[in-house]
Amino acid sequence: KSLAMTAALLFATQAASDQPVEVMILGTYHFANPGLDMHNAEIDDVLAPQRQKEVVAVVDALARFKPTRVAVESRADDKPDRALDSYTEYLAGKYSQNRNEIYQIGYRLASQMKHEQVFGIDADGEFPFEGLQTFADANGRAAELQAAIDEIGVRTRQFEERAKSASVGALLREMNEPAHIREDHAWYMRTLSYGVGMAQPGAKLVASWTVRNIEICARLVQLVKPGDRIVVVYGAGHSHLLRQCVQDMPGWKLAEPNDYLPDDAGCLARLPCE
Repeated sequence: KSLAMTAALLFATQAASDQPVEVMILGTYHFANPGLDMHNAEIDDVLAPQRQKEVVAVVDALARFKPTRVAVESRADDKPDRALDSYTEYLAGKYSQNRNEIYQIGYRLASQMKHEQVFGIDADGEFPFEGLQTFADANGRAAELQAAIDEIGVRTRQFEERAKSASVGALLREMNEPAHIREDHAWYMRTLSYGVGMAQPGAKLVASWTVRNIEICARLVQLVKPGDRIVVVYGAGHSHLLRQCVQDMPGWKLAEPNDYLPDDAGCLARLPCE
């Protein structure tokens, strides 16, 4: 009987570990305009009544994924379980007016799903851009590098213009299109051309960016349990590498946000538009 019980326990443990994990990487723009990027989009107030309706529509749509956990772009290395105190305070009625997408989407979604915790998985990282600039200046490529920087500015202004008429759901759908994600990441890959011999500032930039995202994914891996369905709310620039990490993890499946997000008309993917 003891052997039978042991065998049953081992079987149950193996079955649990075989449960697939589904992860949705939801790339977002920064609702609160924190000014942390080379070019920062200035958009209208997410707390405006119409925008709040659109945010609610996004969260309602994401809830159809039935997430068991929500992870966000916040550091929690000092928390043994990575659970964020600010979510507990959010549930108590604080921070309802916080514009950050962590609160507007991450915490709102977790609250709607009646989760007791939201988890922070962000990691520190270096972004050695000065080395790239120094190399470009010394090798007659300063104008070329500036053009690449200006390209980001042009795309940012285009996003601002699109945001004047598009809903929050439509904006998120566009930035979560796989082709758009690859295009964003291509900017980093093009910096690999900056270097010669032992001097490789482009490679160091890409490597540093990759290391940060791998550390973020490591924190996600250490958090997730077999059978979890987890939504990761993160700045869209991280999407490519985080999606790649999810796709490369044995037993994990990448869930596409655009299978759930509403479009400009409020129509939901996989469901007829009424």
